[in-house]
Amino acid sequence: MVTVKRKDEAAVFRAIADPTRREILGLLRHGSRPVGDIASNFRTSRPAISRHLRLLRSAGLVTTRKQGTVRMCQLNPRPLRTVKDWLHDYEILWDQALNNLKKFVEENPYASD
Repeated sequence: MVTVKRKDEAAVFRAIADPTRREILGLLRHGSRPVGDIASNFRTSRPAISRHLRLLRSAGLVTTRKQGTVRMCQLNPRPLRTVKDWLHDYEILWDQALNNLKKFVEENPYASD
């Protein structure tokens, strides 16, 4: 049985799997933006961008609020901790591999000749 937390984590990974959605998150890193402004950065239709934003909202990565007649979008980076935590285990692995390589090179200075 899949827990709610695992479903939430899966939603975050699904959301960032798409390059357009990652680019939207990149735009929002610099502050809130109206939907129309976000859409103007892409060649795809505004309804397509709205679908991307809806998926980002459902994953908790984007929040929206009405400001007059404009809908403003804002990045919520908190769910990205899921990705950071997942990558942490691999960082440890990479660090170990690099330390082993460094140790090998230091112990065998002529191995690369």
